[in-house]
Amino acid sequence: MYDDIVVGLGGMGSAAAAHLAARGRHVLGLEQFTPAHDRGSSHGYSRIIRQAYYEDPAYVPLILRAYELWANLEKSSDEPLYLRTGGLMVGKEDSELVQGSLRSAREHGLKHELLDAKEIMRRYPATAPRDNDVALFELPAGILFPEACVTAHLKLATTLGAELRFTTEVMSWQETPNGVSVSTANGERFEAQRLVLCAGAWLQQVAADLDLPLRVERNVMHWFQPKSHPELFGPGRLPVYILDRQQRFMMYGFPDVGGAGLKAAFHHSEIYTTPQELDRTVAPAEIEAVSSALAEWLPAGVGNHLASVVCMYTLTPDLHFVIGLHPHAPNVVIAGGFSGHGFKFCSVVGEVLADLAIDGTTRHPIELFSPMRFSGR
Repeated sequence: MYDDIVVGLGGMGSAAAAHLAARGRHVLGLEQFTPAHDRGSSHGYSRIIRQAYYEDPAYVPLILRAYELWANLEKSSDEPLYLRTGGLMVGKEDSELVQGSLRSAREHGLKHELLDAKEIMRRYPATAPRDNDVALFELPAGILFPEACVTAHLKLATTLGAELRFTTEVMSWQETPNGVSVSTANGERFEAQRLVLCAGAWLQQVAADLDLPLRVERNVMHWFQPKSHPELFGPGRLPVYILDRQQRFMMYGFPDVGGAGLKAAFHHSEIYTTPQELDRTVAPAEIEAVSSALAEWLPAGVGNHLASVVCMYTLTPDLHFVIGLHPHAPNVVIAGGFSGHGFKFCSVVGEVLADLAIDGTTRHPIELFSPMRFSGR
């Protein structure tokens, strides 16, 4: 019998397994795909990490702890996991992005600058801000490398004694007199005192009894070769950015790291699917839409299209996470609904999930993420 079973070993589950194993727990991790796979939401070679969180100031204490834990993991893994580039949150001064970022920065005393359009262009000559654009700039923002981060957590968990099984699909779980049992597609059954569900886009299936109002959204990431002046697009000359320019969706992007090209994508698509029905074919019109928006921001940045990759967001109605104890099964911990902005928090969410599995509570502020907030809908 195990102390803890973790279902799903992507961004959140790999971190949970590592944190639990670090506390001396006998951990079993179960993953339906291969290590650091590209079938869910923890792939695509880069993720933005930032501190001045426009979504809600309540996230800031968590992201500050996440930075500490990513640094610890990077040191222990001896692999690059984070690249500081600085970050620009760009839009009109009264935009949701700028005002929300300013609110978080001011409430938590985060160092930042508010740049006008001329200063944006002076510092970053590859950009073409609109006359009424401003940008909150923060220096600690940068890039996490998600596949490397997941791999580092998996390696750490294994080194600390966790047993991790891949290509092992979980079919069901149930409470037992001593905790929980988990049944897999190949007929195996495992028992543990605690169960941690980190199933990503599959959470609604493995926690069907909760009837969580989750929707799976199809999103596409794109890479382009700089058309000219490639020296302006490296991480030393171009920060990560988010653009809120009164279009249908915000757009985010990255500098050209290691010659892989400029990555850009819309944040949301309103195209809903299931993990089983996800269309991984990318249409030319999807590439053209991002290419056109990116060319306005980085006029010399959109040359040849290099690649496109499909991923999934698992959305809650309020776009805040779901983290907490199962309301009807106190031995079960739930983490999901990360709504397209969760990866940067993996390191601290792993710590939170270990707290909840062992103690039933955590010192971290997670009240915003209660699974019970949807019970009265």
